[in-house]
Amino acid sequence: MTAAQEKAPASTPEPVLQEDRLDYTPTARSVSYSRRRAVRLVAEWGYPNHVGEVALLVCELATNALLHGSVRGRLFRVHLILTATTLRIEVSDPRGERLPAVREAEDDECYGRGLLIVARLADRWGVEPRTVGKTVFAELVLRQRPDMPRGPRELRAGPSHTATPR
Repeated sequence: MTAAQEKAPASTPEPVLQEDRLDYTPTARSVSYSRRRAVRLVAEWGYPNHVGEVALLVCELATNALLHGSVRGRLFRVHLILTATTLRIEVSDPRGERLPAVREAEDDECYGRGLLIVARLADRWGVEPRTVGKTVFAELVLRQRPDMPRGPRELRAGPSHTATPR
């Protein structure tokens, strides 16, 4: 944790307007199920202009949970939290010792670019430890109107870490 993160004042959390949480079996089919569910819900919640970003973020985070965080017989969880200003996507898995990190994939590699996509799309992302496992999250700041363009984001070198287990 950086000094700036440690000294940041604790803000009052915004009230949750909508929330959805569902556990999935660690199979490839669950990644597409979780993506479709998230897209449908975000559109129903009134943010159809964010479904493309949500689809990519859920797909990348769920795929990472499947490939790097799964344990036989344990589920992974996708949790969507909507407030007045933010949509937070959380994907939890049972492998707390395997923390994600952005890396440079070689040109001929088929894998290794998922967190680059997350870092580019999300306004904020990071990892939170759990009693068992971890939660990787991505947050989108919601636009007021669908026609308002989002500004470019900086590529963040790595996730922010929160020390409190859930």
